[in-house]
Amino acid sequence: MLWIINGRKVKNILLIMIAAFVAALILFVQKQETSVFAPINDKGALSRVETNQKQLALTFDSNWGDQQIPLILETLKAEKIKATFFFSGEWAERHPDIIKDVIKDGHEVETQGMRHEDYTQLSTQQIRRDLLLSREAIYKAGGVRPQMIRPPYGKINTDVLQSISGLHMQPVLWSVNPQDETNPGYEVIVSHVLQDAGKGDIIRLHASDSAKQTDRALPLIIREMKNRGYSFVTIKSLISDAQAKHRLLD
Repeated sequence: MLWIINGRKVKNILLIMIAAFVAALILFVQKQETSVFAPINDKGALSRVETNQKQLALTFDSNWGDQQIPLILETLKAEKIKATFFFSGEWAERHPDIIKDVIKDGHEVETQGMRHEDYTQLSTQQIRRDLLLSREAIYKAGGVRPQMIRPPYGKINTDVLQSISGLHMQPVLWSVNPQDETNPGYEVIVSHVLQDAGKGDIIRLHASDSAKQTDRALPLIIREMKNRGYSFVTIKSLISDAQAKHRLLD
């Protein structure tokens, strides 16, 4: 009987210790938020940049699988293009070597949250916690803390925007979306981008294994836009000109 009582006490003590550890971990992650990145605007999500320069930003969402992204990276390297990648924290934890390769190649690494959950279904506290954990996971994987967030599924509302703004991060959507993840045919993907892309546009593509035609469409997109006089830059490079005006999605 005495052993049973002591066992329960030990169990309670262990639960208290675990809860204290989790709380300490969250506080530690929050203290790591020392970024000096200044969002372009804290009232909306960036969808494109208004500029007179013939520049475009290629962006890739990558949250599932590891077969397509090496093909994407190979094409970008061959074409000497820098792009912006949005990863979930969980994916980064499973693929630290790929995260390091992306960074080594000079691409930007940003986040799509920890578990790629619909933020409009979460509380502001849950959104903040998810963002903090995702930033820390990506930092541990590659040594950089994301300063931009592409809200999962592109879903945003006032609470989501306020939560992101509270962490001094920039929400980023897109202005050109060929929906390559639906695999409509590589020609369709190419045609959509070539028809819609112009100065300052942010192009959304995927480097996940569900997007099986993107790697074939990508070099065709890059070469044709180059022929039209365009260059491809990262999002931060696209907005670095202090005179550039941006359009927001409220």
